[in-house]
Amino acid sequence: MPSIGTWGRLVTVYAERPSALASTIAWQRVADLDQRIVPDGCSDLIWDGTQLTVVGPDTGPHLALAVPGVVLSALRFAPGVGPAVFGVGADELRDQRVDFGDLVSAAELRRATDRLASSPDPVTTLEEIVGARMRAPSPLMQIVARFLAVGHPVHAVADMVGLSARQLQRRSPAAFGYGPKLLAQILRFGRAAQLARSGVPFATVAATAGYSDQAHLARDVKRLSGVTLAQLIR
Repeated sequence: MPSIGTWGRLVTVYAERPSALASTIAWQRVADLDQRIVPDGCSDLIWDGTQLTVVGPDTGPHLALAVPGVVLSALRFAPGVGPAVFGVGADELRDQRVDFGDLVSAAELRRATDRLASSPDPVTTLEEIVGARMRAPSPLMQIVARFLAVGHPVHAVADMVGLSARQLQRRSPAAFGYGPKLLAQILRFGRAAQLARSGVPFATVAATAGYSDQAHLARDVKRLSGVTLAQLIR
C-alpha cells in the first residue's frame, strides 16, 4: 500500500492537519476501503491523481467507493467557506459530487491539474491553487456557524448576530447548503460522534451534546448516518 508523507512523516491510511488557509483542513487518505461519509456541514476539494472533484455539503450518508492504492489529497472547508472557493452557493452543490471543471474555465482547470500532476506535494499545491482564487467568506455566516457548532439554539443565534429568524433562514442555504436548523442538527451529530469515539457512555453523550434523551440521539444518528451510533464509531 502506498504511504502518505506530505507533512514530514509516513502514514498508511489517513492524515490531516490545519491548512494554511483559514477555516480549512488539509487531508490525505489512501483509498484502501470503501468509506461511509456522513454529513459534517463541510465541503471538500479532492485530487485523486488525475481529477479534481468538488464534494458539496451532505444531508445524509454517502458511500465513497475505493480505488485500491489511490492516494486522495484534499482540502475540507468549514461551513460557510465553500462558496468563497467554488464561486457558487452551497445549495447548488448540496449532496453533489461535481467535476471542478464544471465550476471553472477550461484554462484554469488545465493549469490546476497540470500543477497537481507534477507536484511532489499535492496538498500544498492544492492550497496554493485555492488560495489564489478564494474570496473572503461571509464573516456573519461564519459567526452563525460557530455559534451553532457550540450548541446555541437557532433562534438565539439569529438574535446574537442581529438577524430575524426569517433573514437567517433566507441566507443560510447559499452559505451552508441548507437551513440553520438542519446545520445545527448536523453539527450536534458531529459533537455526539466525537464524544462517543472518545469513550463517553451514550447516555452521557446525549445529555452533553444537547439531545433530549438517548432515544433522540439514536434517531438522529440513524437518520444522518444510516447506521447506529455503535456501528458509526466502530
